[in-house]
Amino acid sequence: MFPLQVQGLVPRPRLISRRKPPMFFCLLLLLLVPIFLFGIFVHGQKISYFFRPLWDNPPSPFKRMPHYYAENVSMDHLCNLHGWSLRSEPRRIFDAVIFSNELDLLEIRWRELFPYVSKFVILESNTTFTGIPKRLFFASNLSRFAFAMHKTVHDIYPGRVAVPGSYEDPFMLESKQRGAMNSLLRRAGISYGDILLMSDTDEIPSPHTLKLLQWCEGIPPVMHLELRHYMYSFEFPVDYSSWRSTAHIFGPRTQYRHSRQTDLIFSDAGWHCSFCFRYISEFVFKMTAYSHADRVKRKSFLSHSRIQNNICKGDDLFDMLPEEYSFKELIKKMGSIPRSASAVHLPAYLIENADKFKFLLPGGCLRPPE
Repeated sequence: MFPLQVQGLVPRPRLISRRKPPMFFCLLLLLLVPIFLFGIFVHGQKISYFFRPLWDNPPSPFKRMPHYYAENVSMDHLCNLHGWSLRSEPRRIFDAVIFSNELDLLEIRWRELFPYVSKFVILESNTTFTGIPKRLFFASNLSRFAFAMHKTVHDIYPGRVAVPGSYEDPFMLESKQRGAMNSLLRRAGISYGDILLMSDTDEIPSPHTLKLLQWCEGIPPVMHLELRHYMYSFEFPVDYSSWRSTAHIFGPRTQYRHSRQTDLIFSDAGWHCSFCFRYISEFVFKMTAYSHADRVKRKSFLSHSRIQNNICKGDDLFDMLPEEYSFKELIKKMGSIPRSASAVHLPAYLIENADKFKFLLPGGCLRPPE
């Protein structure tokens, strides 16, 4: 083979053209990247909650216990329907709550449960879980609860004021206050075999649930109480997802907690009314005081007009998505909470005093500032 000598037939290297990206593309990229990063910063929690079904697994399901009740049915028959038997005498019930500022719900709770509770045990602190000094709301409103003072054991937990510039874990402060409840219960005279209710003020067991706990032999030593969850008032029913309230037969290992303690849950056992306050100022206080205060991402979240608008629309105060473990449940619960015109099967004291508590009933979403 002879090399090609003829001019024009010798192959020449091809020059590769390297075009610069269009100026428009560069400018678009410079514009979109900061917007994307800012969106992640502002809405990171919402994005994380939306994709939660991909990165988180749900807890093990509860074993749901049926709840039988109807008016004018004997306790003997009701106990037997649950697989239990009737006791010869009722157990004592101790209702123990960590109190912040929910005066209206505390009054409804105590009036509703008064005939069945032997002791109301209440512990409040002079600081919030976030370390902010606060009024002793219960101690300064004793006259409102004079009807129950002979049954009440009250104490003050010395809170810890947050040092400016430092971080105090609100869940740790909450845990310490709940731990202090154990010694207060012993001072209140609780004994082995008594029923101890562990729940927050706004988690109210129904009277017929307490009657079963009092009178039925064979109930589980520990069971969670499934409460119907409401937001802002009983006009906005959410679902039956509230489970942290528990009923214990008090024993040597019983510790006051607000977390999962068993797989058993007693169905339809009461009401949980979150952020059910009379005044806008009370909403602001809780938003900055409770363990999830970090959800206040912007100062505008505390605007009175914004809070009022969200209450009447049934929208989330923190602009958050539902905390669900499946896309089906997440999508189903997105958006505003549907209104309900029903005021049936609510606490009797609430209905008997509808004028006083009209802000908790259908049509009462408007709240005064303070």
